[in-house]
Parts: sequence; C-alpha cells; structure tokens
Amino acid sequence: MAQADTKKRGRAKSGAEPSGMSQTQLVRAYRDMLLIRRFEEKAGQLYGMGLIGGFCHLYIGQEAVVVGVQLALSDGDQVITSYRDHGHMLATGMEARGVMAELTGRSGGYSKGKGGSMHMFSKEKNFFGGHGIVGAQVSLGTGLAFSNWYRGSDRVSVTYFGDGAANQGQVFESFNLANLMKLPCIYVIENNKYGMGTSVDRATASRDLSRNGAPWGMPGVQVDGMDVAAVKQAAEAAVAHCRAGKGPYLLEVKTYRYRGHSMSDPGKYRTREEITKMRSEHDCIEQVRHKLDALGMEEAEIKQIDDEVKRIVQDAADFAQASPEPEEAELWTDILVEG
Repeated sequence: MAQADTKKRGRAKSGAEPSGMSQTQLVRAYRDMLLIRRFEEKAGQLYGMGLIGGFCHLYIGQEAVVVGVQLALSDGDQVITSYRDHGHMLATGMEARGVMAELTGRSGGYSKGKGGSMHMFSKEKNFFGGHGIVGAQVSLGTGLAFSNWYRGSDRVSVTYFGDGAANQGQVFESFNLANLMKLPCIYVIENNKYGMGTSVDRATASRDLSRNGAPWGMPGVQVDGMDVAAVKQAAEAAVAHCRAGKGPYLLEVKTYRYRGHSMSDPGKYRTREEITKMRSEHDCIEQVRHKLDALGMEEAEIKQIDDEVKRIVQDAADFAQASPEPEEAELWTDILVEG
C-alpha cells in the first residue's frame, strides 16, 4: 500500500494530468463546485425555514457547467442566464454573503434586498443577471455580444438557457442576428432533461439541441455536463471561435438537476431510482475528487477545502440573517436612470 501511495505522489510531481486539467485547475474546480453545492443546500434549508420567499430554483447537480465554462473565460467576458442563477453568480466570483443576503431580502444583498433570486447583477463581475422570463436573456445576451462587436473588443458574452427555453421564438431570432453579424456570443443550453414538470423528450422534437443553430450555419457540439474537464475543453473551443471573429457558437451541455424545478416542485415526473443512479455514478464533484486522489492529493488537503467552503456558506447565512431589511425609502431608488 505504501508503494502504491508513493507512485501516486510521483505521478503528481511529474505533472500528470489524466483529465486534461492541471492539479491546480482541478482544485479550483472542486472548490468552486463544492461552494455552489453547499450554498444551494443552505439556501434550500433557509427556504424551508421561511427565510427566503418567492421562487427559488436550486442548481444542485449542474455545478460542472458554469465552473467548466468559467475556467475558459477571461476578465471582461460577460455572463447572463435564467432564473436558476445562484451557481452562475458564485462561479463569476460574486460574494456568497451578498448573494445569500439578496435571497433573504436583506439590505446587504446585491440588489439591496429588492431583487431576490432572479434579479441580481454585478457590474464588477460582468454578471448581467438571472432573468425570470423564459428565454428573455437570450436576446439580451445577444445584445451584449453586439456591444462587444460594435466596440471592436475581443470580449465574448456567454448566454445560458435551459432545454425548456430552447424552442422559444426569440432564441431563433437571436441565432439569426448573431450569425448574420458574426457576433461573439456563446449560447449554452443547460439540458438537464426536464423542463417545469415534463421531460425534454416530450417537449422537443429534436434529439440533438446542439444542431439548433445549423440553419444559420452556427457550429454546435454536445458536451457531458457532468464532467467539468469536458465542459472546459468545449468552452475553450467556443471562446477561441468567437475571439477569432467567426461568429457565435452553440454548446448543448447535457446535465442533471437533483432537486425539483423549483422548491415547490415535488418532481413526480421522474423516479427516485433515476436520481440516485445519477448521483452515485455521474456526480460532477465526486468525479473531480477521484481525479485529485489519483494525482496523489492528500485527504487532509481535500478536507481543508471542504471545511473552508462550510465556513464561507455558514458565514453567508449568518450575515444574511443579521443584515437588516431594506428601508421603505428604498422603494424609490434605482427605478430611473437619466441619460
């Protein structure tokens, strides 16, 4: 056993990268995905306690998508998404404290407690919001790409949407414009197999959503969204395509959500066995943990990351609950911008 351990550590020192990612990148991916997972679990707890009101769509299970894409982006690239957005916020570097405070409607939140789950933004992190209207963010993300094209910058915009939004008319209108003008936009379909209560197979005639941009000549690929290394690799190809001025790119990232569509969804349209099988055989975080073990990373180092994440999430929950609710005067702020 001692010889086996020595060999593992020897591979790590020699720079072995069985996943196509360095150990440093794998550690970052593990930490970022675990932060999202633990944050969302805590958000679910606070919702159950009545401390989060309104809608709450958890990202548990899909963490490899945003973390993998984020590893391929550079400072200044923009992100916009739908209502399942907490993971995207954390992946772009937004503080857990501010996100949790906004979820609980407190003044310490990113939108001063007035936006809630679906309406958080960060100009500093180039996060242009989660959006509650299905598919609405796709045209907005295309607008961000138009802005980059118009200014002559090499930035790209990443526009996330789900399989449920993939058939919206404005999505195809956006595809047309983006391809016509060769806009630097990466469209990411987070196909988690289910819309709000029904399987994608019952709602979509296409069995390959990555080909949805084909009529306009947009390249697209399917990606294993439970493998952060595969997502990163595909996203790097998409980013390179856009930065080279070749127009938009479509990624269909096949993932899976462990929880219901929202906190109010009992999920009766799928079996408990299906969820258990996905968690036990394809969990994105456990895959990275196994890769780190294969590279010789000590269990104590992994536990240190686990403990750090727990502290961050608990601190965010404590901060949110201690932060005051917005003053009534806040009803009249941030409602008008004079040009």
